[in-house]
Amino acid sequence: MVPYKLKLLNCIMLMCMGACKSEVQSKHSACHLEMMKSFEEYEYIQEGDIMIGGVLTVNSYVKFLKHPEDNSIRILCMEAVPEYYRQFIDFRYFIEQTNNNTALFPNLTLGYHIYDSCGDPRKAVRSVLQILSGTREPVPNYSCVGKRNIAGFIGDLTSETTVPIAQILTLYGYSQISYGATDPLLRDRAAFPYFFRTVQSDHHHCYLLTELLKHFGWTWVGVIRLDDDAGDREFQLLTKYFSNNGICIEFSTKINIKANKYSSDPHIAKHKEQLQKSTTSVIVLCGTVSIAIAEKFSLLKDVLREKTLILATNWAANHMMYYAIEVFNGSLGFMQRLLYSLNGPKVKAFLASIHPSKYPKDKLLEDLWMQHHLCSSSNEYKNKIYDYLYPYSLHNCSGEQHIQDIWNIDNALHSPRVHLAVNVLSHAIHKMHMSLSKLSPKQNKRLYSYRYQLHHYLKVLQYEVEGVPYTFDEAGEFKSQYWMYNYMIEAEENVKVQYFEFNPLAPSEQKLIPADIKWKTGQCRIPRAQCSDTCPTGFRKASKPGTQSCCYGCAQCSEGEISNVTERENCTRCPDMEWPNEKRNQCVARTEEFLSYNDDVISICLLSLSVVLYLCTVLITTCFITYRDSPIVRANNRSLSFLLLVSIKLSFLSVFLFLGRPVDITCMLRIITFGITFSIAVSSLLAKTIMVCVAFKATKPGSSWRKWLGVKLSNSVVLFCSSIQIIICMTWLAISPPFQELDIHTSPGTIIIQCNEGSAIGFYSVIGYMGLLAAVSFVLAFLARSLPDSFNEAKYITFSMLLFCSVWITMIPAYLSTKGKNTVCVEIFAILTSSAGLLFCIFLPKCYTILLRPEINMKSNLLGNKYK
Repeated sequence: MVPYKLKLLNCIMLMCMGACKSEVQSKHSACHLEMMKSFEEYEYIQEGDIMIGGVLTVNSYVKFLKHPEDNSIRILCMEAVPEYYRQFIDFRYFIEQTNNNTALFPNLTLGYHIYDSCGDPRKAVRSVLQILSGTREPVPNYSCVGKRNIAGFIGDLTSETTVPIAQILTLYGYSQISYGATDPLLRDRAAFPYFFRTVQSDHHHCYLLTELLKHFGWTWVGVIRLDDDAGDREFQLLTKYFSNNGICIEFSTKINIKANKYSSDPHIAKHKEQLQKSTTSVIVLCGTVSIAIAEKFSLLKDVLREKTLILATNWAANHMMYYAIEVFNGSLGFMQRLLYSLNGPKVKAFLASIHPSKYPKDKLLEDLWMQHHLCSSSNEYKNKIYDYLYPYSLHNCSGEQHIQDIWNIDNALHSPRVHLAVNVLSHAIHKMHMSLSKLSPKQNKRLYSYRYQLHHYLKVLQYEVEGVPYTFDEAGEFKSQYWMYNYMIEAEENVKVQYFEFNPLAPSEQKLIPADIKWKTGQCRIPRAQCSDTCPTGFRKASKPGTQSCCYGCAQCSEGEISNVTERENCTRCPDMEWPNEKRNQCVARTEEFLSYNDDVISICLLSLSVVLYLCTVLITTCFITYRDSPIVRANNRSLSFLLLVSIKLSFLSVFLFLGRPVDITCMLRIITFGITFSIAVSSLLAKTIMVCVAFKATKPGSSWRKWLGVKLSNSVVLFCSSIQIIICMTWLAISPPFQELDIHTSPGTIIIQCNEGSAIGFYSVIGYMGLLAAVSFVLAFLARSLPDSFNEAKYITFSMLLFCSVWITMIPAYLSTKGKNTVCVEIFAILTSSAGLLFCIFLPKCYTILLRPEINMKSNLLGNKYK
């Protein structure tokens, strides 16, 4: 297939030859010349005291041809876009309104010199040089109209045409306001100090797109970009912003901008295959839009039927969705919020006055009448070309046609971007003119060249709309809010547009006002654009080797961590005093674990057993008090027996200190109490054993042991042995006392409230000393067990010490191997069993004798070898 540009050129040549086939060859060149004159450059001049240059895009297609006479290059511009022509009307309307308003520029008028760039950088550069030189053929650094005072320039629509314009105007010092260029390169104030624009750069647009995707949770998207510099530039920026915000690109494909609706694209099949294989439902478009590209999307409508398209600002501002409404149905995009509307009565009246009969030299207007009203031109060559290019038949019009009837030229949401640019520029010119007019005539003459002054006034200009000030930022960008739009096809292919504000800085739930969006699927459910299923709360993302970061699995949070929102990269550890719930999406207070008085069956049993044993001890003590004068009570040191009973009762009562929530004071008392009471008890037994041995020695005639008989020796033994334990305990308390400890590491989700010994040396010193006393008592009692005495209790002491030592020896490993309240249970069990062993082994046989064998409890049996 012949490319469209070559086809157009061939078409012109063929039509020229066809029109001149009856003429001689010399007339062919004349025919060609007439053909080229049909497409003279679109130039508009209105002289004024202060001139504004304008390079606007109206035609969307350009072709360069050689002139048949002088071989110079001539430019053919084709396909005027109605909405672009409306921007040109806005320019002229503002100049007319300003000149009618004498209050703004008294004794001065504004003029303009406008060219159509046709969307081509070469044509844009040529247009700027033509305006500066004032000649048909541009002459750089030379002006044929030296008295013309050009203050600044408006233009252009695209970055491709605006950047070279800005480079030229920077050299000459002219201020420039673009109404559509978004290239971030133009933010460089060192390279472009005089450049301003009424839009914001691609950085801001990429930020808006990223925030939109994040708002809907779309992290897996495709990108369709146009095969041009703008498409590549925007794609690089999008990739950067997406990467920084966790958004992955599943695929990217380039649409050939050279191919158009009149020619086939060999890559269409490849594009369709790629789109069919994609799993995402959301596709982002980037690049410089044109009518040909917008209409080309209709070729992809079968594979884009279920895809939601996200569009950049230039797509929405140029209303390109109307050219392929089936594809763009349900699409989302951004457009700069309209600061004001150009739909008032005065504007409509001015628009209605635009007619070829009033402006017969307006070639753009004539082209629009031919394209949209099918009105034939007075130029027969132009009619032949249109007849050949378009499937329409031209006819003579009656003159009743109106410009408002041209589709999309009077759109209700038409953006006054050009009008705003001229308005802002004129306000800066006004402020500058008023400032310079106050100077002396000599200074005024020297400074009257506006081009060197205007950018200073643009920097500080505050443009107010309904009392709200708008300014240019430090990069020359006009700051404003944005609308998000939602296109919907209604009955009979009517397009309805829903617009609402999108504030990326607002909280997530407030960004969409309202959030009533119509999707392609016809459902209220938001389209899915994720590589992996959303990780619910309680789970985190787990990366998969060899895939993009958006493709992941979901792993449950580790022990002690939670995830209370979806799609978390990492789980959050709970505070020390809290623990995750079962779903691991919330931290809850840890369960406190200690041996409570009433909430635990074990504690109730131990408490009951302690009370029972205490009552048994009380009964035995009562019995001994009742029969305190009986021989069996008096035979083995009655005072030591009562002291032993008291210490045993205290050991049973010390169990109460081990129950309940531990605090620092109970932690100190529990260890000290049982250590001292048991030391007294064992010391008493040791004293009893010593007294048995002394009594046996004293029975021998002339024995010197008689002087040791009495209570002094026994009391001294008890006092000395107990004092050592008391000293150990006091030292322990003074250096490193026991304290309450919260153990959060042993049992997950549980706070074990326990007592920390403080000093392990102190704890084991107490236990070790008590064991030493028990061991000495056991050895002495074992040696004295067979001494001849009817009431010799050494054998009972032997059994009690054997039981006592066995309990505490086995308690040590059990104590070290248990945690929490189980440790306390081991301690209580050791106290109860060892105390009970002392009680029953020492006093139960005597109670048996006192109560059941009173005949034995007689003084006559004291010297007997054994009981009768």
